[in-house]
Amino acid sequence: MTSQAFIGAGWAFPMHTKASGGISLATGEREIEEAIRLILSTAPGERPMRPEFGCGVHDLAFDPMNPTTAGRVRFEVMTALDRWEPRIEVLDVVVTADEEDTATLLIEIQYEIRGTNNPRNLVFPYYVIPPNESDL
Repeated sequence: MTSQAFIGAGWAFPMHTKASGGISLATGEREIEEAIRLILSTAPGERPMRPEFGCGVHDLAFDPMNPTTAGRVRFEVMTALDRWEPRIEVLDVVVTADEEDTATLLIEIQYEIRGTNNPRNLVFPYYVIPPNESDL
């Protein structure tokens, strides 16, 4: 089986049509990147027919931005990708605060497509709700 056959193809996300009217597909590395974004963007319970699908980072939106929250985000991302994206091996997840936007954590995912020696990197912004100044 070639690595391309292993990766496969799927509907492009967000879903859109081609100029010919057919559903646009994502293939290869783009398909995996879109699948990762879809997993991280979906909260468990959001899909009625697959309630376990998604990533638990959404439960942390109101938590303070500190090393504990960053560690929990890292754990949730690694757990979700390990469960829902078998085509990759997660090498590392690094969570840092965005220096320009205090309400954003940057989740850097370093992964390798299984069966290849092709390391990849994806940065996913995760938006938190900053506290009111009166709460500080």
